[in-house]
Amino acid sequence: MNKVILMGRLTRDPEVRYSQGANQTAVARFSVAVDRRFKREGEPDADFFNCTSFGRQAEFVEKYLHKGTKVVLVGRVQNDNYTNKDGQMVYSVRIMVDEIEFAESKNASGGGNDGGYNNGGFGGGSSSPAPSGAGDGFMNIPDGIDEELPFN
Repeated sequence: MNKVILMGRLTRDPEVRYSQGANQTAVARFSVAVDRRFKREGEPDADFFNCTSFGRQAEFVEKYLHKGTKVVLVGRVQNDNYTNKDGQMVYSVRIMVDEIEFAESKNASGGGNDGGYNNGGFGGGSSSPAPSGAGDGFMNIPDGIDEELPFN
């Protein structure tokens, strides 16, 4: 089994390109910094993981994620080895993202209104933006919807 779950912040804005050919597919590459739970003196406070997502998910990443956004992602580890121009083998890994979600609201990260995607996610389905709140992190419920709510 090859499965990884990470929570961290993007270290830079995602880089998105489109594949060649008749069916162009979006490919988003980004890096996530994950804080280490236990820190030893002289060691880094975080680990940095290069991540890649494809298709509609990559388009979501391009549109809604930016440097500093806190995300939770599920994916798999894949070797990303190559030979550099000096002929030396460079060993690295890349996280191939299967699911990605916001880990905090835009309000919590200091970004303001996020178009209704508070703690929402994008794992392949689509979300429709909900009415934005008054800056308190909660969504306003439109007038007249009381009859449709399963509780009162």
